[in-house]
Amino acid sequence: MSLHPIDAVGAAAVAAALSAVATPFAARLAVRLGAVDEPRERGLSHRATPRLGGLAILFGAVVAGLLWLPDARPYPEVFFGALAIALVGALDDLFDLPPWVKLGGQLGACALPVAAGVTVHAFTLPFVHRVDLGDLGGPLTLLGIVLVVNVVNLSDGIDGLASGVSAIAALSFAVIAFDLGKPVAAVLAAIVAGSALGFLLHNFHPASVFMGDCGSNLLGYLLGIVIVEGTLKTNALIALVGPLVILAVPFLDTTFVVLKRMKYRRPIYRADANHFHHRFSRIGFSQRRTVLYLYAWMLSMAGLAIALRFVPYSDRSGHLHVGWSLFMGVLGLVVVAASVYLVYVLEILKVKRLDAIRLRRTGASDDEIDAEVERRLETGEFEAVRRPTEEFDKVAE
Repeated sequence: MSLHPIDAVGAAAVAAALSAVATPFAARLAVRLGAVDEPRERGLSHRATPRLGGLAILFGAVVAGLLWLPDARPYPEVFFGALAIALVGALDDLFDLPPWVKLGGQLGACALPVAAGVTVHAFTLPFVHRVDLGDLGGPLTLLGIVLVVNVVNLSDGIDGLASGVSAIAALSFAVIAFDLGKPVAAVLAAIVAGSALGFLLHNFHPASVFMGDCGSNLLGYLLGIVIVEGTLKTNALIALVGPLVILAVPFLDTTFVVLKRMKYRRPIYRADANHFHHRFSRIGFSQRRTVLYLYAWMLSMAGLAIALRFVPYSDRSGHLHVGWSLFMGVLGLVVVAASVYLVYVLEILKVKRLDAIRLRRTGASDDEIDAEVERRLETGEFEAVRRPTEEFDKVAE
């Protein structure tokens, strides 16, 4: 199938338009079926909001896929899997499925494209080169796609976050996949980005509708497919590094949260308020400011991944070009520094300063303040930050 970047632009535009138009209808259906997210302590929403917005994302993706990828193999099975995983998510939105039922549904849906050939049999590691998976290719691919599904699902905790993050990731994969000679995967990535952006028009704060598990499962599934077909099935060094860099933010968030739950012997599947967006909220960030900071972080990581593919820092023989290598080194340091700033300065130092102000007003000593802040940073338990005075505002800035 002969596909070009202009096809990706057209497919993304159609998917975005269809998703945007269908979202209000999905919201009305959610209200009729009772799939409404009520305000809760760990959530950041303060009003009842319909879920099932993922049905609009599904509509945009499937129709655009039928128009641009009708005969591309194994994409019929990919879209059957998309229908299946969206159904699993929709049932979870309606009935709050037990974790093992939800996981079983995800495995079943992701097994459809894997059985049809969306499988990684080998990949390339930097400095190690080709790694053959043999018979483990199918099972490992299945687990990898399910992992991406749940990473995106766990990131869906604030207005516009999962849809924006998925759109940034998908656009990055589209660019890299075209350069790697994988135009079908690139067009699919563009469709994913378009569907997510069309939904984002209704989902950015203040959101009128949530995508629910229906949408987050679907976006994670389609991103997993794009990663396998668009990058991992190549011999390029970017094949494995690219997805890890592009999705570093949601992967770090998920890893942090899961380790925290394991440390305190809480069920991994039980939701809590220890995600990055919760922590930004606790130190006084608005939902919009929080999500824009996380978008910027994602964009910096995606930019680094794209640079790794396009900047000529080495030749085909592995010899480094000094000038471009230095440029990549500086770029990498800037991205790492930005990541450290967001994780450390915003999450820890600023929290400590704001918490110290609040505790001093209670008459606590410096030693008591340090002990209390250390305990809160360790456990992730903070009270919501309020801004009662101009002095507090000044320090917060």
